[in-house]
Amino acid sequence: MPFIPDLIYEDEEISDVNFKDFYDILRENLNSYEEEYDKFIDFGPDLYKLLTEVLNVKEVKPEIRLKACAAIAYYVAPFDIIPETIYGPKGYIDDIFVCAYVLKEIINEMDYEFLEELWESEEDLQYVLDESYTKSKEVVDDKIDVILKYIGLKI
Repeated sequence: MPFIPDLIYEDEEISDVNFKDFYDILRENLNSYEEEYDKFIDFGPDLYKLLTEVLNVKEVKPEIRLKACAAIAYYVAPFDIIPETIYGPKGYIDDIFVCAYVLKEIINEMDYEFLEELWESEEDLQYVLDESYTKSKEVVDDKIDVILKYIGLKI
């Protein structure tokens, strides 16, 4: 059962302003990218969304929440190890690596079925995780320690 905090109070009005979700912004940023690495870069928004869905499950342990939050924060950090503002869509490769890395850790700590239930994409989750992790790891291989230290997943 998803955990959705009750943040709206009875006396507050709901805004008529239509804000875009970060997932939608990611999707727009990557939709037209058709160069090297485009197949697994296209999976980035869905991996991000999966991590946000993990946070909506009340039973998730604090340690897993912290890892998921670290990966989500890395996505929105403007000047991470491979910044999007400089490298464009290729700048999402390190973000995708972090997501896949954390999602693999979640599978090890919980199980694959847990993530499968939260997965909303039509693509096969196992394929997406394997492809994203393997391909992004090839690109960031010499930066893995720096990336994991940057988000606090390695000392």
